[in-house]
Amino acid sequence: MCGIVGYLGDREAYPILIKGLHRLEYRGYDSAGVALVNAAKNLNVYKAKGKVAELEEFAISKDVSGTIGIAHTRWATHGEPNNVNAHPHYSQSENLALIHNGIIENYSVLKAMLIEKGFTFSSSTDTEVLIQLIEYIKNTNNCDLFEAVQIALNEVVGAYAIAVIEKGNPDQIIAARKSSPLVVGIGENEFFLASDATPIVEYTNKVVYLEDEEIAILRRGEELKVVDLKNVQKTHAIHSLELNLAQLEKGGYDHFMIKEIFEQPKTIIDCTRGRINVEGTSVSLSGVIDNKEKFLNARRIIIVACGTSWHAGLIGEHLIEDLCRIPVEVEYASEFRYRKPVIYSDDVVIALSQSGETADTLAAIELAKSQGAFIYGICNAVGSSIPRTTHSGSYIHVGPEIGVASTKAFTGQVTVLTMLALTIAKEKGSITEEKFLETVKELGEIPAKIGRILTQNDDIRRFSRIFTYAKNFIYLGRGYNYPSALEGALKLKEISYIHAEGYPAAEMKHGPIALIDNEMPVVVIATQNGMYDKVISNIQEVKARGGKVIAIVTDGDETVKNLADYYIAVPPTLECLDALLTSIPLQLLAYHIAVSKGRDVDQPRNLAKSVTVE
Repeated sequence: MCGIVGYLGDREAYPILIKGLHRLEYRGYDSAGVALVNAAKNLNVYKAKGKVAELEEFAISKDVSGTIGIAHTRWATHGEPNNVNAHPHYSQSENLALIHNGIIENYSVLKAMLIEKGFTFSSSTDTEVLIQLIEYIKNTNNCDLFEAVQIALNEVVGAYAIAVIEKGNPDQIIAARKSSPLVVGIGENEFFLASDATPIVEYTNKVVYLEDEEIAILRRGEELKVVDLKNVQKTHAIHSLELNLAQLEKGGYDHFMIKEIFEQPKTIIDCTRGRINVEGTSVSLSGVIDNKEKFLNARRIIIVACGTSWHAGLIGEHLIEDLCRIPVEVEYASEFRYRKPVIYSDDVVIALSQSGETADTLAAIELAKSQGAFIYGICNAVGSSIPRTTHSGSYIHVGPEIGVASTKAFTGQVTVLTMLALTIAKEKGSITEEKFLETVKELGEIPAKIGRILTQNDDIRRFSRIFTYAKNFIYLGRGYNYPSALEGALKLKEISYIHAEGYPAAEMKHGPIALIDNEMPVVVIATQNGMYDKVISNIQEVKARGGKVIAIVTDGDETVKNLADYYIAVPPTLECLDALLTSIPLQLLAYHIAVSKGRDVDQPRNLAKSVTVE
């Protein structure tokens, strides 16, 4: 949530900052702002409600000169989106400016203290409290900006990634993080700063990832210096970015979301590359093999995740219990961290997150670690917090996902969970050789089968327009496809703002059937796996009450096609891999309904890509 970008070097900062904000706009887009120190050492702050384009329009006639600056695109936590609550925030004297991701939990206590000291506040944000506190400490202690930031951060409770610059000092940025990501890019006599690597890759591939409670001092003409809140100097390895610029562009597609949907045949190949052999006869995840005793001796496996990752975890539960015969629990990380869970030292906890920065998932990891569990991370963003916090893990390698509604990351997570289950099952001997080889071979066929589904895109676009009238949707699935139904409903909610709910198909009779009428579209995943006959009965029950059925069917199935009002065909596959196929038409359906309704599918209202606060 929220995007940070900063620059210090020999180039003009403003164009770099604006381009960086556009790259980070998927993290927050209700307001944006920039702060610059110009050659006269004046500190100029410009900000505007709305997207980055509104900021650019506002700044056309302003002095945006300077080779140092910080910028921010906001996802509101404290205070409604407006020009006053937008970042950066000045200190009271306007000598300092600060940008901030996260939440300062004790801001109200600090604010009351500062008001007593004579400070006044113009915004409703916790961020303005922090910059006022820094200025108060700086003036009271007669110390420099770095020391003031260090003292202030010892006083705050909460999460933060911050950057601060100072009037009269065009040669320094002070940055710090706790529970919110921050990366420093290192160029030739220049520094870049960002909440993730996407704005940096165009300029340098050398980065340092800050750890919790670390402060970075970026000074012109000096090497990067990092210290912690206790003033202990830290050393960091410089990492090389794996991103490339083409991955961050739309490539001729109308939206990032549709581009990322169409990338899935390739991203699943990338996900399995080096893990499934060329012959398609073996699969191996090194993170599992290196820790196989932990998995083989696990009392149970607990999967913690949020949102789309939680749905992937539900599929992982089916896979691991089916193939490995190990009990699995799937938990919302936000609930797990607060309900005093019983965790054993021989438990394995699998943490799922696209961004690797999800605050609730990180907190769940720390809780489980404190009780002796082995933690395995599955995420997409290389160098993010979860890979650095867990004992071991696997990247899904699907490339940067810019669309806020996850698509390729979901199928990447399911693919890694499938390979994890197969690897454990093979080591444990809980799967027959015949079933193992059949599943590995079929997993290798999935990218081509997704490609066949994508050829129906134009047909899905045409009939999707019919459903722009709908105010509610029901999604039904059984077994492996129940989580797919949940994920399909979530996609529709996220980007079209149509209320949608997913249910196990058998549960329809236990309440939801009361909602069925001729205004209610019902999406039924009815592939020829598992409880096919029972799902047909569910379709007939919907039709008997006037409901409109959109069915996901196995290619060649005439029975369901004849029952449904509309259908989308998927190639046949094994039941345990069904979700990798059935999720694709549900993504396309949600996308095209949202586009037909004129929604901003890449940046849906109230949502942000990386949820780094509770």
